[in-house]
Amino acid sequence: MRAALWLIGLFATAVALALFAGNNEGTVTVFWPPHRVDLSVNLALLLLLALFVLLYMALRALSAMVQLPRQARRWRTQQRERAMHATLIDAAAQQAAGRYLRARKAAESALARVQTLSDANEAPPHAGSLRTLAHMTVAASAHALRDEPMRDAHLEQALTVASRAGAAPELREGVLLRAARWSLDQQDAGGALARLDELPAGATRRTAALRIKLKAARQAGRHAEALETARLLAKHGAFSPAAARSLLRGLAGALIEQAHEPAELLTVWASLDAGERAMPELALRAAQRMLTLGGERALVRQWLRPVWDGTLAQPEAAEPALCARLARVLEQALIATGEPSDQQWLARVEAAQQAQPRDPNLQYLAGMACRHRALWGRAQLLLGQAAQSLTDADLRRQAWRALAELAEQRGDDGAAAQAWKQAARC
Repeated sequence: MRAALWLIGLFATAVALALFAGNNEGTVTVFWPPHRVDLSVNLALLLLLALFVLLYMALRALSAMVQLPRQARRWRTQQRERAMHATLIDAAAQQAAGRYLRARKAAESALARVQTLSDANEAPPHAGSLRTLAHMTVAASAHALRDEPMRDAHLEQALTVASRAGAAPELREGVLLRAARWSLDQQDAGGALARLDELPAGATRRTAALRIKLKAARQAGRHAEALETARLLAKHGAFSPAAARSLLRGLAGALIEQAHEPAELLTVWASLDAGERAMPELALRAAQRMLTLGGERALVRQWLRPVWDGTLAQPEAAEPALCARLARVLEQALIATGEPSDQQWLARVEAAQQAQPRDPNLQYLAGMACRHRALWGRAQLLLGQAAQSLTDADLRRQAWRALAELAEQRGDDGAAAQAWKQAARC
């Protein structure tokens, strides 16, 4: 369509010129004493047009000649900038390939080119970013080569450049995160946490910063801080559900093991959320720790109640090792103390054993509970059944030992010797 319009315009112009120039009999007379020049109007117009074109081209040529030094300077600056970018790209490529010496030399060359442009007042607007990246490349190569003085020197220079007014805040945050990772590589958890503390409040909640904080807190033994960080990472979806559960379980378990008094352990247990307290492994670990510290057995039984109910509700889904550990911890928690809850738990254990009479763990637990309450006959029957079918070696050994002690109490030396022999074989 546009070509058709141009063609129509061209024909119209040709027709107009033909009509004007074909019948134009005007004359232009130029007097230049003692001469007189007569020109047709058409020729005069052509001469004026040619003069205009000649003047225009002369002015353009003059302007190009005046601009030639500036354009040459601009071209040289562009070439320097391209060389600077090329060396920085080469440094990144060499570093990715593991050629750290070449990467360091290329980054130092890029720094020299940036400085040359700055001295000539020809530095690009993003010269600060380029200088920061070059310093970080040199520092990263020095870190890989274990040249700590050079790494620290260029790291500080990168921080200085990135902290200047007008620089993007992401540059400084990236430098601090990289410095924190290097501190972790050197097992300097305190240094890594100190670098993270220099970040703005919003940057500390990013996944990359939280991952570094988690590793640093675990290295430093600050399990409470590590647990809180792991919760944030799990909320952000940084781990798969199974990995998040395992990580939280391990950190909470380490925090429980750090408690040295019952009151401290109560504080730790209260700091766990409902999902963590519902983990059977953590409940058993906390209960065992409370028993080791000499805490209240009633509190231990309260912590174990959800684990007990969950195991009875789905006995086929419960792991054998977990059931054996539950029986071992409950055995210690069910020693007669004269408390009402103790009697309730005894009735609860007996009811569970009667509901599942072939479960060896329940047989063992009910037998030991009866033994602690001087129900010798019932205890001997249940422990004898459990000792034949228990898969856990420790529980089986404890069952045979209890049978041996019961036999010694009633004066049956032969049965006692046989039971002791079975306990030694376990």
